[in-house]
Amino acid sequence: MKPPIIVINFKAYENSFGNKAIDLGKKIEKISKEHSVEIILSVPATMIYRMVQEVDLPIYAEHVDPVPLGAYTGAVLPEMIKDADAKGTLINHSERRLRADEIDDVLKRTRKLGLSSILCVDRYELVYPFSLLRPDAILIEPPELIGTGISVSKAKPEVITKAVNEIRKSEGIYLIAGAGITTGEDVYKALKLGAHGIGAASAVMKAKEPEKVVEDFITSALKAISS
Repeated sequence: MKPPIIVINFKAYENSFGNKAIDLGKKIEKISKEHSVEIILSVPATMIYRMVQEVDLPIYAEHVDPVPLGAYTGAVLPEMIKDADAKGTLINHSERRLRADEIDDVLKRTRKLGLSSILCVDRYELVYPFSLLRPDAILIEPPELIGTGISVSKAKPEVITKAVNEIRKSEGIYLIAGAGITTGEDVYKALKLGAHGIGAASAVMKAKEPEKVVEDFITSALKAISS
């Protein structure tokens, strides 16, 4: 993981699984390689192994459950995504919240397994406290903006600037901005405000030409870090 960080969360849309997901992953891979910018794809657990086999990008899980090995029907464990060759996982997304003690347990397990971690928080006040648990990155996403098309970098730039100040208290942890990131301009503003990267979902997954959206993200991110 290195800046500019771009995370595309596939979630559970019609094109999040099966051949449609593979086709989208390959399109994103092509653009990623053309611009030499690595893009992280977080995908449904059922797609991890297949995506790893067919798409040459870092494949993450969207969520892991904070339960041990044992009688936990339907659970997706860190050990399972490691076995499927995932490179890492999102943790505590606003749609899959965990308690603080569960986050700590999951981070310890992912670290032991050599999995990267992107820990999601919904407010800047949590950035520093959760950085003490040593995730690889913290993704700040005000939940009221998720999926709205109204980006955090435009609607609430102070959330990013305050989060940047908080992340600077802990060395070696990246800050990713998410929620409503829709255009290259949103990406540019987020990085100029101090974020190391962005996270997006619906802007890509619901787009008629998702590869063009991703390319706009990449070129804007490169422009931000070079200017």
